[in-house]
Amino acid sequence: MNEPQVWVLIGVFAASMFGMITVVSTLFIHVVKAEIGGLRIEVLGEIRALDRDVTALYRNTFGIDRD
Repeated sequence: MNEPQVWVLIGVFAASMFGMITVVSTLFIHVVKAEIGGLRIEVLGEIRALDRDVTALYRNTFGIDRD
């Protein structure tokens, strides 16, 4: 354990592991943000469709002419 080469290898291994953890966590956060954005768009589309359906039912039920 007193050899300089051993300490260099330990340092290189530690630096590479730290770098890999950083890259993987950054990519994971990017994927999660993209999925949340897609889900937000999908939910907003469903809400708009539901609002349109409720408006149509309201107009039909209370006798309001459709435009």
